[in-house]
Amino acid sequence: MKQILEYVWLDGYTPEPNLRSKIKVVDLEVNGVEDIPEWNFDGSSTQQADGNYSDCVLKPVRLYQNYSKRTKIYVFCEVMNPDGTPNTTNTRASIEDDKDFWFGFEQEYFIREGKHQPVLGHSNKSRNPYLGLEPQGKYYCGVGSNVVGRDFVEEHMQFCLDMGIDITGINAEVALGQWEYQVFSKGTLKACDDLWMARYFMEIVSEKYGYSVEYHPKPLGESQDWNGSGLHTNFSTKKMREVGGEEYFNSIFSSMDIRQKKHIEVYGSDNYMRLTGKHETQSIDKFSWGISDRGASIRVPIQTSKEWKGYLEDRRPASNANPYNIVRVISETIKMANEINTTKNNMFSNVGMKQFDEIASKYNGILRTDELLSEYQNDSEYTLSNSVSHSKNEPITELKFDLNNIKRDTGTIYND
Repeated sequence: MKQILEYVWLDGYTPEPNLRSKIKVVDLEVNGVEDIPEWNFDGSSTQQADGNYSDCVLKPVRLYQNYSKRTKIYVFCEVMNPDGTPNTTNTRASIEDDKDFWFGFEQEYFIREGKHQPVLGHSNKSRNPYLGLEPQGKYYCGVGSNVVGRDFVEEHMQFCLDMGIDITGINAEVALGQWEYQVFSKGTLKACDDLWMARYFMEIVSEKYGYSVEYHPKPLGESQDWNGSGLHTNFSTKKMREVGGEEYFNSIFSSMDIRQKKHIEVYGSDNYMRLTGKHETQSIDKFSWGISDRGASIRVPIQTSKEWKGYLEDRRPASNANPYNIVRVISETIKMANEINTTKNNMFSNVGMKQFDEIASKYNGILRTDELLSEYQNDSEYTLSNSVSHSKNEPITELKFDLNNIKRDTGTIYND
């Protein structure tokens, strides 16, 4: 039986990769990804190899197909070297597959009339030149004359649903010509794969309309009073959903604060133009969290705050960010939070290890994170993992030390 296989991969361009694809027609019965053969391509044309040794290998990792129509099969691939090792541009290989880690990406984007053309709805030909363009306000979740591009957006949504991608919603965004779709997935790898393929399917649909999809976080400029585009990342682990607790979530916030720069480094290029402290963002050089606060770095949903169980929303990633990098750095930070939380719990569950009054006296009632780690780093009865012991070189934050209960102040870490 003839099968049309469309291989899709990420190239080696920086700061963000582009999507690439090519088609192979084969006589093959396909029951799963293991039935799809590897393929090669010219890596010297995609910034992934030198011309004198240019072959790169496409390793199939996930299939997308409309099973009701038995159309072509989209084969999402990792890029490998000929010796079987991951190519240096293969960011997917940098994360572990944790199926208990759930992610919901909110992908914002602008629609342009064509490549290097104005944003849809912003050119003179699409509005009354005498009245000008109304400022943002009416466009968010707008209808009728307050939105543009709905046919394109809904066709993309249906395309993704037909391919098995769990699109959970779409809406018009704050700026005219700006939209958002939400993708939910269980598992670190599947979440990122699904988002990249949702982006790929949007590119395919855009070819039909002649549009260009704009992922720059501030395409209308820094000086203009228009919102930018983000990739708000909702996440939860099994522990966050089923165990939780305010103390544990405070450990997460503390770890996020310590690793602020690590997150920003991989949250998308030109994100400084968007994270200004305005237009529903926190400043790029600050970290904060707040309940139902869309101006914070981390928004705590009201439902999560009621029993301190559930998910968090990281509002810092830019719309052009690579989800593999986002998932990797969040996973690392959650591991750090788990270690800090364990360390604090051990301080109270094993009073023979350290005397609370001695520690409180030593630090005058204030215990910084690096000091807490120092107390236990060399203790023969407790060993820290490398991920936390190395954190002493990171920027530090403070923990309030109370003899009966030690916890991070609730509310916003920075209250400017």
